[in-house]
Amino acid sequence: MQVHCTCTHPPMRFAPSSSFPKFIGFSKHFHTLIAPSSPKLSPFVLAATMSTDTLPTQNHTTATTTQRPLQVAKRLEKFKTTIFTQMSSLAIKHGAINLGQGFPNFDGPDFVKEAAIQAIRDGKNQYARGYGIPDLNLAIAERFKKDSGLVVDPEKEVTVTCGCTEAIAATILGLINPGDEVIVFAPFYDSYEATLSMAGANIKCITLRPPEFAVPIEELKSAMSKNTRAIMINTPHNPTGKMFTREELDSIASLCIENDVLVFSDEVYDKLAFDMEHISPASLPGMFERTVTMNSLGKTFSLTGWKIGWAIAPPHLTWGVRQAHSFLTFANSTPMQWATAEALRAPESYYVELKRDYMEKRAILVEGLESVGFKVFPSRGTYFVVVDHTPFGLENDVAFCEYLIKEVGVVAIPVSAFCLDPEDGKNLVRFTFCKDEGTLKAAVKRMKEKLRK
Repeated sequence: MQVHCTCTHPPMRFAPSSSFPKFIGFSKHFHTLIAPSSPKLSPFVLAATMSTDTLPTQNHTTATTTQRPLQVAKRLEKFKTTIFTQMSSLAIKHGAINLGQGFPNFDGPDFVKEAAIQAIRDGKNQYARGYGIPDLNLAIAERFKKDSGLVVDPEKEVTVTCGCTEAIAATILGLINPGDEVIVFAPFYDSYEATLSMAGANIKCITLRPPEFAVPIEELKSAMSKNTRAIMINTPHNPTGKMFTREELDSIASLCIENDVLVFSDEVYDKLAFDMEHISPASLPGMFERTVTMNSLGKTFSLTGWKIGWAIAPPHLTWGVRQAHSFLTFANSTPMQWATAEALRAPESYYVELKRDYMEKRAILVEGLESVGFKVFPSRGTYFVVVDHTPFGLENDVAFCEYLIKEVGVVAIPVSAFCLDPEDGKNLVRFTFCKDEGTLKAAVKRMKEKLRK
């Protein structure tokens, strides 16, 4: 089942047309990287580093090899290797400083790592209970009460997943039927579209535009129909750094209640809310019963490789989430779950220090980007900053990022990769500041020395 985009934009994120630059034509060297020459191979299904040597042969008993088309379900045919993998590969190739992919280049806190080591030594190494070890479910419920004021049942309303990405997948696959409409705010985290495709959903997109990336409430109201099943919200918002205001969330909540629509709320950056209060949509009146709240360990504790996440929802929604989760991962790393429970019980001073540290990093990058000549948009949450690259004269975000990697030695992410219609993001690129201060200063130095208008 393919996604049927009902917005007015073209449904394909990447088109193979040479007249409309996309990542499939991201310079000659990039095209070579992701698309070995063969007229039989669709460019939309080639892996970024696939060698022709790895393709199956017609006859394994002979030395003759024949390329065969890679196989992929039609609902995933349009999706290639993620932009994050592509850009990280190019960073290595060109020796560029990677301010693209959002993972820290520093480690998580020792007390959490020691808890994982101790759990391994204590023999907590076999399958965990499918929806989470009891202590972690309880710790998640305790943390959610502190953050949102909501009391949830750790046994019936909390499901531990393989990172927030699996929480998103389990929520969509468990609660969305083929043909259901789901509204997303573009630009959006790329797994949303891919997972909605797997569920056979119809996507309606509402574009958030700079400088404030405010929600166009009237447009959202017009987009809702009798077929609208859910709205995806990400606050704080990746890639823009926007935080949904109380006024915006109140308006969204009213529309959802009026139209009996669910909310899937991705809140992985909730502890990186700098200039505004983070508000969980589930905490608004009448919203808990129709909201799935998703979060994870990785961003808050700089342990993205552990892949421990969770979904919080009332029992009638948790049932669907758990049904899908049972057949996606069933259970997650047992010792890491024990350590995550320890992490979530960290004193409030940890979160205060975390926010202060990231605000200092944000200042280094933002001041550097402004001094170079970018138009920098507010980053009120997450560890990302979006800028307008057009002062430097490149035709679009893809061309600019190629130039930045090859000629300057710094990696950013083209925002068009987060949009259904690449035109919506062609003037914007995203930088991350989840790096140590030395790395951030080195990147700014390179841009000051080599970036030319």
